[in-house]
Amino acid sequence: MCCGSQWHMVQPRVPRTGAVFLDPRGEDRSLRVTWHEESQLVVLSLWRDNVCAGTFRLAADEVPDLIALLRRGLDQAYDAARERVERAETPSRAG
Repeated sequence: MCCGSQWHMVQPRVPRTGAVFLDPRGEDRSLRVTWHEESQLVVLSLWRDNVCAGTFRLAADEVPDLIALLRRGLDQAYDAARERVERAETPSRAG
């Protein structure tokens, strides 16, 4: 679809092997992740107002590195939250 001199990518159907993640900031922002087995790629695309704002193609052999990074970050976040809860539940010995 074309508007003036700018080309916009019209929102396609999300393939069966994909997912949509909504941005907590709202404003119709989302991340789409689609697996393209035939090309051995995972495509990450940023959407706003049903218009694709950009894409990134990640080779299938790099996906485990991305998963490991996300897992490490999640583990660290859980550990930090657990420590905050433990500190809040433990009475202070000061005084």
